Amino acid sequence: MSDAAPLIEAPKKGPRRLIAIIVALVIVLAAVGIGIAVTRGNGAGSAQTVRIGVVGASDPYWKTFVSAAKDEGIDVKLVDYADYEQPNPALADGELDLNQFQHIVYLAQYDQSSGNDLVPIGSTAIYPLPLYSTKYKSVNDFQQGDTVAVPDDTSNLARALLVLQSAKLITLKDGGTIFSGVNDIDESKSKVKVSTVSADLAATSLPDFAGAVINNDYATKAGLSPDDVIAQDDPKDPSAIPYVNVFAARAADKDNATYKKLVEIYQDTKAITDGVVKNSGGTAVIAKVPVSDLEKSLRETEDLVAKNG
Repeated sequence: MSDAAPLIEAPKKGPRRLIAIIVALVIVLAAVGIGIAVTRGNGAGSAQTVRIGVVGASDPYWKTFVSAAKDEGIDVKLVDYADYEQPNPALADGELDLNQFQHIVYLAQYDQSSGNDLVPIGSTAIYPLPLYSTKYKSVNDFQQGDTVAVPDDTSNLARALLVLQSAKLITLKDGGTIFSGVNDIDESKSKVKVSTVSADLAATSLPDFAGAVINNDYATKAGLSPDDVIAQDDPKDPSAIPYVNVFAARAADKDNATYKKLVEIYQDTKAITDGVVKNSGGTAVIAKVPVSDLEKSLRETEDLVAKNG
């Protein structure tokens, strides 16, 4: 009978042990559930920090952007770079989630030269290439045969010609591309003639011409005011889309809901867009271009870059 006693007592100990195990499991599952609830409660993607590469993180509007994103449950970490050469490789290598510093032309050139596949997921602003004149107040005042100066470096030359075409001062034979040159001007259909000058001399040369297309930096240094601009890139003109600045992501992340939300925050928060314009000295034009148009522009620009090698 001495061997029977433990067998009789065993059922009493079994339920206690089982109850203890069940209680422990309930506690663990409850803890996990709380963790899941917290993660979901902050919104999709909020559990991770979104790293955005920029050039000029100290610009005041970025602080506003980070704060606005936080209000939406998104933790943004800005990664500042000293020059434009670094943010794209960092994004391609996974060191960043997004970057925002470049226009479509720059992005297309990077993709083609590197073999990477970065894509635009939203537009921000276009920093226009402006036309100035000390002789006229409007593009309509230019006379047949007047001469306008444009920067002689390849990228700015093509863009300046597109600005003049948009202002109906010249006509480009092929409609204009990022590689257009003075030889592509259809003089028989153009109102003005074009002369090339070094970009850094365009401002000082302005009095010698009916007008001059002058880079923003040189215009500012020369004391020219944005109020004196008589023509510039029009974001609504298809030829200007390649020069619209964008948020860029890896192709695999182009449909990421959190990233799309960040674009929406940037575009739709007045304090941010006002800050962008103010930071540019009043020259930036906020651009809200459909992503499909940005993607189309990137494909077309990449094709042009590949053909012109």
